[in-house]
Amino acid sequence: MSAALPETTLATDIAAGLARVETLFDAQLTSAFPAVNDLCRHVERYRGKMLRPTLVLVSGLAFTGDGTQLRSEHDIVAGTVEMIHMATLVHDDVLDDATMRRRGETVNFLRGNETAVMLGDYLISNAFHLCSRAGDPALNLRLGEVTNTLCEGELLQLSRRHDLGLDEPTYFEIVRRKTAVLVGASCELGTRLAGAAPADVVAMREFGERLGVAFQIQDDLLDLLGDEATVGKSIGRDLEKGKLTLPVILHLARTQGESRLTALEAIAAKDGETVRAMLTRSGAVDAARARAVSIVEEAKRLLPQTRRTGSRELLLALADRVVARDH
Repeated sequence: MSAALPETTLATDIAAGLARVETLFDAQLTSAFPAVNDLCRHVERYRGKMLRPTLVLVSGLAFTGDGTQLRSEHDIVAGTVEMIHMATLVHDDVLDDATMRRRGETVNFLRGNETAVMLGDYLISNAFHLCSRAGDPALNLRLGEVTNTLCEGELLQLSRRHDLGLDEPTYFEIVRRKTAVLVGASCELGTRLAGAAPADVVAMREFGERLGVAFQIQDDLLDLLGDEATVGKSIGRDLEKGKLTLPVILHLARTQGESRLTALEAIAAKDGETVRAMLTRSGAVDAARARAVSIVEEAKRLLPQTRRTGSRELLLALADRVVARDH
């Protein structure tokens, strides 16, 4: 969902920053062992969207002012958050028995779960090795806290699989923890490293967290409604693995009697075609999409004034793309 950046100095600086991040990323993951290098090169395609490092860089540039360069710590944090994110994708593919991501075969499909789990661990350990190079223990502490929260979110979701009584507050807590906190931290740390006022740092974190929640709702909708050729990864995994997502929760909350029983039976049977049809007819799909749009609008209202020309407009455009994307 990379935004089409306008031809401006800001866009040039972001593109240059992302190139530096990729170089840093590749250097960090270079091993003396070809087998390890092969695996790391395979998951390079997982960097497709680069949303989190982009938000680190844009948030930093937004508060530096025109003509001011980012600090090297911005590049390190941008590389670190993307490495953490990629580790979660590798582990998610194991949890979901996924066979495709970014239009290519997953590591677990090619090499088995053992290799995929260890590769995810390798990415996490390298993320914190890279972060340590910034020489700021507060960055390690904050990103360590975020990574703990990501794991808590996944564990909470695992504990509620096949739970047909899952409610909205619990769903949103899972989503906030497993997805949104890393997006929020990307905005937060980019802003803090630029020397922004504490109130702006908090506002940017809250902006990012709301983007993360909306991003996950859209991901859930794509898993339910999308096709693999467009989405570029295995779909239908939420229903297959017993993960109730927002459209399902909304549908169950608005149906009673025989209709509810039919829905519960289709969900239990993992009948994707029937579930999709029911959720579309009942308006649950539209309601979930509207909720994501509403959360993005909340995020945009939280966005503080920025210093760099064009940065606020770019952040607003990135927010809109979260719910407009089809992959």
